[in-house]
Amino acid sequence: MKPDSIILFDGVCNFCNSTVNFVLKQDKKNILLFAPLQSEAAQKILEQYKLSKSNFDSFVFVDGDKIYIKSSAALKVMGKLPWWKWTQVFWIVPKPLRDWVYSFVSKHRYKWFGKKEQCMIPTQEVRKRFL
Repeated sequence: MKPDSIILFDGVCNFCNSTVNFVLKQDKKNILLFAPLQSEAAQKILEQYKLSKSNFDSFVFVDGDKIYIKSSAALKVMGKLPWWKWTQVFWIVPKPLRDWVYSFVSKHRYKWFGKKEQCMIPTQEVRKRFL
């Protein structure tokens, strides 16, 4: 079975890990799967979509046969969460502006939120949601 909705995230980024934990709690139907960008599973997915690390550095969302990066990825994920559909109003913000804000936060995420020495290890209960 090929999963339809996969979040690829920076596994050593504290902010990214906190975001994954938030999404895990909000995704009551368990429709989203996860893989750290540093994992072999994520690398295979990136190769499949012909993406290189120069295209992004923190977050990728695969939804069916489409792939999203930066602010579009974030908005697509939020649209999958029941109580967060209101965030879809941000699609009206021009993509260059949304992506600038996203890139600014992404560029400073280690300085502001810190970095782990290794990827997070999911708990036993959520391990089945990781590729």
